[in-house]
Amino acid sequence: MIRVLLADDQSLVRAGFRALLDAQPDIEVAGEAADGAEAVRLVGELRPDIVLMDIRMPHLDGLAATRAITEDARLDDVRVVMLTTFELDEYVFEAIRSGASGFLVKDTEPDELLRAVRAVVGGDALLSPGVTRRLIAEFAARSKEPAAATGLRELTEREREVMALVGIGLSNEEIARRLVVSPLTAKTHVSRTMVKLGARDRAQLVVLAYESGLVRPGWLG
Repeated sequence: MIRVLLADDQSLVRAGFRALLDAQPDIEVAGEAADGAEAVRLVGELRPDIVLMDIRMPHLDGLAATRAITEDARLDDVRVVMLTTFELDEYVFEAIRSGASGFLVKDTEPDELLRAVRAVVGGDALLSPGVTRRLIAEFAARSKEPAAATGLRELTEREREVMALVGIGLSNEEIARRLVVSPLTAKTHVSRTMVKLGARDRAQLVVLAYESGLVRPGWLG
């Protein structure tokens, strides 16, 4: 059973998500929070698998709450997905840097939301389908000058290649086709790369790919 915590200051939004999620045989809503501080407290108490976190909330916003959760070693298994009203919300970039596993727009289709919850719990990052590459391009444009890629020394050439493809927004299936390998092999390379670099998930690989200079703006495609 996938346990979800809903964090949003709008009760109608929480009610809508709860109705959808609780109707699934493999998902249950473990709790609800109306602000970031309450979300952090409930995550510590309930240990959900995933938090659907609104970015803008009173008392403690979603970014600060996400940092508090992802920086707590006891909560390493908890994944955070940011909820935003706009596809390219300015805070999405900081959210991913802060450890969020991805983001969804609030008016996403129900089926997409359910796929997202299952995908993130399964270890994949979620950079909302349809806007992934625009998000990454914008992220790249805002990135600072890349640091020396010393952290990549542990990677094999193939792992660097895979990481670069993750950085430009390709899925495991797309990476497999590009490299002419099986999707399982591609997934294995991605997983090993995350372990070597200490990345929480795929979203963090995107951040590291740009911040290390392995991928540069304009390399999409």
